[in-house]
Amino acid sequence: MEIKTLWTPEIQLLVKLLLAAVFGGVIGFEREYFGKAAGLRTHCLVAVASCLIMEISIGIFEMYKTQTAVDPSRIAAQVVSGIGFLGAGAILRSGASVKGLTTAASLWAVAAIGLACGIGFYLAAVFTTMIVVAILFLFAKLETRISKRIE
Repeated sequence: MEIKTLWTPEIQLLVKLLLAAVFGGVIGFEREYFGKAAGLRTHCLVAVASCLIMEISIGIFEMYKTQTAVDPSRIAAQVVSGIGFLGAGAILRSGASVKGLTTAASLWAVAAIGLACGIGFYLAAVFTTMIVVAILFLFAKLETRISKRIE
């Protein structure tokens, strides 16, 4: 879905990349605020890169759709598996406990938000960002209350 204006494709791409950076930054800010390993910059970079990868996928499809069978989802699908390596780097094992799973999951969510921006699914990107931020902030408080009651 393209932005319905008279903007050039270059301006549309810039808006998509900036939106991805903002949405990734909102989530990254929460991770940074709580001192997690992957914070503001990492989340922004993942979202922007995912957005660009989606744009590249669409561009390749548009360039070659009349010449050969091209599946624009193939490149974007590699973001999902590729982000697993980055997420794995955020996960640390300390004795019997494991830390970083939430940060790894937030990186995966930010990658999806970037892909959504890249294809023009802005409403989905906005609502997903809001839901992820709500989960990170509100559920952290809920987990704290639950763990206090268990002890």
